[in-house]
Amino acid sequence: MASAAITSFAPGLVSGARLPRRHVSVSVVAPLGGVSLSQRISKNVLVKAAGDEDSTELPEVVKKLQDTWDKVDDKYAVATLGVVGIIVLWSATGMISAIDRLPVVPGILEIIGLGYTAWFVYSNLIYKPDREALVDKIKTTYSDIIGTS
Repeated sequence: MASAAITSFAPGLVSGARLPRRHVSVSVVAPLGGVSLSQRISKNVLVKAAGDEDSTELPEVVKKLQDTWDKVDDKYAVATLGVVGIIVLWSATGMISAIDRLPVVPGILEIIGLGYTAWFVYSNLIYKPDREALVDKIKTTYSDIIGTS
């Protein structure tokens, strides 16, 4: 019954006639005794993205990262510090989530955080001389850490 449907729909596919250059796939599905024929024709299509040329250049960030990694003398120590940093962050996340599960502690810590924020705003951000002193303190700390270039 299925072959009769195929020959009546596409006689060239069953009789062995030459197929066109396109790829043709025929599938026959028989749900609950019925015959359903689906035919898919796919074409070979080459699509080129719009752009300057064929370029496989790495992004600038990756190049800078590679240059920085090449300048590192002790790569083993840097890799170890990176792994230790990831482990510390994972542990800190676990501790914070454990503290967050305690019934009273999150509310108390939120009140402490609001109080500290209010004190910081009052002592450093309200008046202009205090703001200037804070900016100078941040700049000196930044130059102490990074160094002057």
